[in-house]
Formats: sequence, structure tokens, C-alpha cells
Amino acid sequence: MKLTYFGHSAFRVVTEQIAIVFDPWLLSNPHGSVPLAEAPCDYILCSHAHDDHIADAVALARLHGATIVAPFELADYFATHGVATLDLMPGGGVTLPWGRIDMTPAIHSSSLELPNAPARAMGVPSGYRVQTAGRTLYHAGDTALFGDMRLIARTPLDLALLPIGDFYTMGPDDAVAALDLLRPRLAVPMHYNSNEKIRVDPHAFATAAASAGHTVRVMTPGETTAL
Repeated sequence: MKLTYFGHSAFRVVTEQIAIVFDPWLLSNPHGSVPLAEAPCDYILCSHAHDDHIADAVALARLHGATIVAPFELADYFATHGVATLDLMPGGGVTLPWGRIDMTPAIHSSSLELPNAPARAMGVPSGYRVQTAGRTLYHAGDTALFGDMRLIARTPLDLALLPIGDFYTMGPDDAVAALDLLRPRLAVPMHYNSNEKIRVDPHAFATAAASAGHTVRVMTPGETTAL
């Protein structure tokens, strides 16, 4: 299994059976533009409707014939653009030939950011627990720290992708507390340094996490690592 970090909250996971892209903000990602052709995928998992998590979902799905997985209302919106969708809600999940996707809660908001118009509410925010190729991954989406993260880890986690940027999500201190609940084999920070409001030092977070007994890998945008 290989994990590629595109910056912000966008990742690609590839196994022998499947390729998944999480929260595709690719073309205008401030960490570096990623051509859509360089992110082939079978499934696109969108945690919520904010543009920094869905900006390229429809175009990516059309290019690669991928299915977009999203909370019900957001999936319904994507379906109006003529792409294949799979709608879930937190607490629900689906078993597929290559593994399982469970949608987890997240504490945040979810709205479409429309030009020259008020934001449009678009269902609930979420995270994802994905089991495939003998690994269990957790992409937290945009979220605050919450105690029921310990339930997400009732299936032991090989990888947790956690926001650390503060201001709109958990900051570094709360992310370390989240690791105390999740206990993943490896954690990778996300959702930081994309603008001045969420500027933090991911290496300081990794050091604090190590002091609490956790393993964190800070990935450079564009980097791929084997899991």
C-alpha cells in the first residue's frame, strides 16, 4: 500500500486492488498544483462540502470514471453533475469487493461556497475509516477533538490522518490528545500551512506526539510513502 500526500487534506491511497483519493483540492492547492491526470482513482472520498475538500471532485471523477463517496446531501449534489456517487451518513458504511468504508462523525460544518451568494448548507461533516489490503486507515476530515474518537479505534488503526492547523479544526495540542484516543500505528498531520490562519509547525507537533508515545510522519506535499 502506498500513500501520497498532495497537501492540505488531499491524499491518494493505492493498493493492488484500488486507488482512493481523499478530499481532492488539487489544481489550486497552495502546496502545489497537481494535474488531475496524475491522480488516477477508483473512488473519491469527500469529507464535507467546503471548497478546499471538494474543489476537483467532479472533474476528477469524470476523468477517471471514479465514484464519489460523500454524506447524503453532498452525494446528491454531485449526482446532479452526472457522476457516480455513493451516499453514506456517519455511523453507516458499505462493504465492497476490495474492503470496507465506514463514515465517521466529525465536529465541523459543511456548506457549498458559492460565488456572489451566501454559502449553501450541505448536510453533515464526516471522516472515513477505510479497511483494505489488510490495513485500516482513518481520515478525520475537518474536526474538533471529541471523546468518541476512541470508538473509531475499536478496529486498531494502522494510519490516522489528522488536522492540526487550529482555528477551524483541532490544533496541535488537541491532535496529540486525539492520538491518545485513536492509538494508530502511524499518524500523518494535515490541514495546516495552507493560509496564514492555520500556520503551525508540523515538526513541533511530531515531537510533542513522540513525547506522548506516538509515531508521526510529517509528509512533504508530493511525497509518497509505503505503509
